[in-house]
Amino acid sequence: MVSRRVFLLGTLGTAVLAGTGSFIAIEDDVLPGRTRLAELVGTCDVDAQLPPGPVGPIKTGTFTSAARHCDVGWSLALPPGQTSGSDVPVVLVLHGRGGDHTTSFAQLGLHRFLAAHVQAGGRPFALAAADGGDGYWHLRADGDDPLLMLTREFVPMLATLGLRTTSVGVLGWSMGGYGALLLARQAHRGAMHGVTIAAAAAGSPALFASYRASAKGAFDDAADFAAYGTLADQPDVGTTPLYVACGTDDAFTNETRRYRANVSPPPSGRLGRGCHTNGYWRSLAAQQISFLGTHLA
Repeated sequence: MVSRRVFLLGTLGTAVLAGTGSFIAIEDDVLPGRTRLAELVGTCDVDAQLPPGPVGPIKTGTFTSAARHCDVGWSLALPPGQTSGSDVPVVLVLHGRGGDHTTSFAQLGLHRFLAAHVQAGGRPFALAAADGGDGYWHLRADGDDPLLMLTREFVPMLATLGLRTTSVGVLGWSMGGYGALLLARQAHRGAMHGVTIAAAAAGSPALFASYRASAKGAFDDAADFAAYGTLADQPDVGTTPLYVACGTDDAFTNETRRYRANVSPPPSGRLGRGCHTNGYWRSLAAQQISFLGTHLA
């Protein structure tokens, strides 16, 4: 009996992949359907179990952001056994497009991976997330500036909560993965208003080969892309430690590969089995948390 997966794959092949070499075209992202094909053959079945055990508290709140011209929600996950910042270092968590400050905890469970890291003897630190909107973490033509919000508003607020903010880590996925690499570059260029980046970890970073190839709304125009979108060609992070990973069945695989090739020394992380999914990002979480903890020390 033919399985449903084989049947669907055959149907997809008949309907979409007519002609010699079509499977190769899909693997090269020339034709649409690469992720759909990967789902059918099981290469997207990548995930990690959320670690069991006690976790630290998660604090939430809002503040009025002059940089973003709106109220911004935030979440702060502390390591187990701590009820305040108590001079622990902090990692900024940048969400993907369509996400908000709750996504990293409600969907990815990053606070659970943090707790497991600390319980295993790793360096304690906090995870702090703020609403960045869908503007790809940089100044936009309408005046929305999530990058300025992070550096001039959110980080100083975290300092008032007792967290150590002289040097911070940054972690993100998809649009937030792009944001993590952007923050590392901006910090190296001295454009982060005194905030330094100890290390950056990016999962499936949303990197584009050109303005024309970018997602709708990611950049205002070609000049905006030239200023903020050329990370694969101009990583420009100096010696900032990086963790950069992407699934091999992801729309951003090729640009991530190019970014990794242009960074010296080579970043931690790798290109491996997986797609643009929460499961894939959970599969990276333990390594990313350990990487950041090491460099925050």
